[in-house]
Amino acid sequence: MEIKQVGVLGAGLMGHGIAQVVAQAGYDVVLREADQGALDKGVGKIERQLARAVEKGRAEQADADAVRARIAPTLDYGDLAGCDLVIEAITEDLGLKLEMWREVDAVAAPEALFATNTSSLSVIDQAASTSRPDRFFGLHFFNPAQVMKLVEVVRGITTTDQTFDAGLEFTKSLGKMGIPTRDKAGFIVNRLLVPYMLDAIRAYEEGVGSIEEIDAAMKAGAGHPMGPLLLADFVGLDTLGAICDVLFDEFRERRFARPPTLRKMLAAGWYGRKSGMGFYDYSGDEPVGNPAV
Repeated sequence: MEIKQVGVLGAGLMGHGIAQVVAQAGYDVVLREADQGALDKGVGKIERQLARAVEKGRAEQADADAVRARIAPTLDYGDLAGCDLVIEAITEDLGLKLEMWREVDAVAAPEALFATNTSSLSVIDQAASTSRPDRFFGLHFFNPAQVMKLVEVVRGITTTDQTFDAGLEFTKSLGKMGIPTRDKAGFIVNRLLVPYMLDAIRAYEEGVGSIEEIDAAMKAGAGHPMGPLLLADFVGLDTLGAICDVLFDEFRERRFARPPTLRKMLAAGWYGRKSGMGFYDYSGDEPVGNPAV
């Protein structure tokens, strides 16, 4: 099946980046959000990214204008009717995703492919809520989608060879590295990365080092571009908590459970960089360790 038009559901942290990447690869994009404010915010981020690329000489103005012109923002599910592929990138909440897929399934063409950008939820749980579980798979982009090379291409138990191959080819067409993986909780990266971030939180709780010391040690000693606590803020502590719950429910191991500090921060509404407060305080020019943690 030839993919020409792609629907992206959600213009938030991941959705706006996915829409930009897909449009830059030459596809027409329908970007759907639930309310006008969120839609305008997402489109504004795309426009600023494109403008920054022009300012830094990484793109010509005509090319940036062409990318923006290929993105059609909408609040109407009906505008997804002509899409060959629909990618979901809404909140990591299974109930919300299932409700959304029922809406999309009713308007999308029968031959259209569906893909979820979930970072941890089961692909089959979502696929089974549609009339096309054989044409459903996972496309797990990483934040920021415009920069990160990896996309985990997730094969559910009902995904056909044709659908999975189409997902791999589409990922390749975006200039991304598509790594095949099975529909197991956390897939590859989060199965390994989340326990690492949780262990860093527990190390902080146990007084092994300060926030800044733990992060600086891992940067200098392991060659990581950022430390685990800053990374947790970057991922989003709410997202990290949601992934913890999925992994713990699947494996029932302590290493996947939410540490007390994470539970308290989420109760306080501290979600990391997105909320301005997490393990670091983002109110200044540079993030500084949050003394209240």
